Amino acid sequence: MSRKESDANLTQSEFRSTVSIAAIYMSRLMGLFMIYPVFAHYAGNLTGATALTIGFALGVYGLTQGLLQIPFGLLSDRLGRRTMVVLGLVLFFLGSIVAALSHTIWMLIAGRALQGAGAIGSVLLASVADVTRDKTRSRAMAIVGVSIGFSFMVAVILGPLVAMFAGLSGIFWLTALFAIVGIVIASVVIPTRERHADGIGIARASLRELMTDPRLLELDFAIFVLHATMTALFLAVPLIVSQTMGLHGGSSWILYLPVLVLAAGLMVPFVIIAEKHGRMNQIRLLAVLMIGLSEFILLVLGGSAIAVAVALVIYFTAFTVLEALLPSALTKTAPASAKGTASGIYSSSQFIGIFFGGTIGGLAMQYGGAPAVFAFVLALTALWVLSQMIRQRSDA
Repeated sequence: MSRKESDANLTQSEFRSTVSIAAIYMSRLMGLFMIYPVFAHYAGNLTGATALTIGFALGVYGLTQGLLQIPFGLLSDRLGRRTMVVLGLVLFFLGSIVAALSHTIWMLIAGRALQGAGAIGSVLLASVADVTRDKTRSRAMAIVGVSIGFSFMVAVILGPLVAMFAGLSGIFWLTALFAIVGIVIASVVIPTRERHADGIGIARASLRELMTDPRLLELDFAIFVLHATMTALFLAVPLIVSQTMGLHGGSSWILYLPVLVLAAGLMVPFVIIAEKHGRMNQIRLLAVLMIGLSEFILLVLGGSAIAVAVALVIYFTAFTVLEALLPSALTKTAPASAKGTASGIYSSSQFIGIFFGGTIGGLAMQYGGAPAVFAFVLALTALWVLSQMIRQRSDA
């Protein structure tokens, strides 16, 4: 191995710290993702529940997350990463307790909003940068991206199983337990004093520059749409799964387990081609087109169980590919002097996308049913494809 290749590899300390921070990510995202397959089914039994309020309850987590990402990042520069991560996880824990005890949709909305107030995504990304060198940071971010995709796949299968025995409240109690695990890991792994380098923190002065950079804007828009589509889809997919396959709430794992295992297997070659063979732009565009194809199938053939299963395999393959590739692309694109700030904007875009998808998807579901939701997601995807093509043309 050459000296250059050795320098680009993560040291044992870097790898251990990165995996530990990724575990904190997973402890929080598992709770977020577990509710998606069953939320619409179980929340419908709460007082005051309508398609619109259910969508708002699902998405309001993203609103508070999106609004507080950058403030949490700024405070982490002053008060320390560990302090803000622990504070965020405590808020997430309290919100989970409120949600678990909810008997009305409005109390559930309050709990979800409090969960989202623990906006530590940008702080965790900055923490990864704190414990890695410039030459190894992209690999570390790729590990984080893969862990997010993995947590999503496990959570979508685990959520219905937990709900089968303990209902929606059981998922929130388990989420509270995950928050405690995250606090323990953060207290051990994240240092009280960081060795800040250029671009690690959230710099106010660079916000305007980064929010007008077309390459970064394209990534921010990508993560916004990706999570908007997922949130909206899970308001409609449980209904058509119930209608076409007879799977309700907790039993939906019977579908999601084979679908996600197949999607995970299909994801691997796409990521390898993108990262090792320099086809990042082409694979990202292909993944977006796959999401559009899945929505078209659901819209046109949503009455067929086979078509629904095929569409979900296509969607989840594309989703996990993009979850793995986008964080890596962000670290490669953002200027060295403002990676922390770029991460804050990116994280905010992701969670505002959750809010947008949940709210507009709920509105579409209430007034047009599942077909309106699929049409909404398809329109979002068309805009996404257009943005990708414009950027790639400008780069050519």
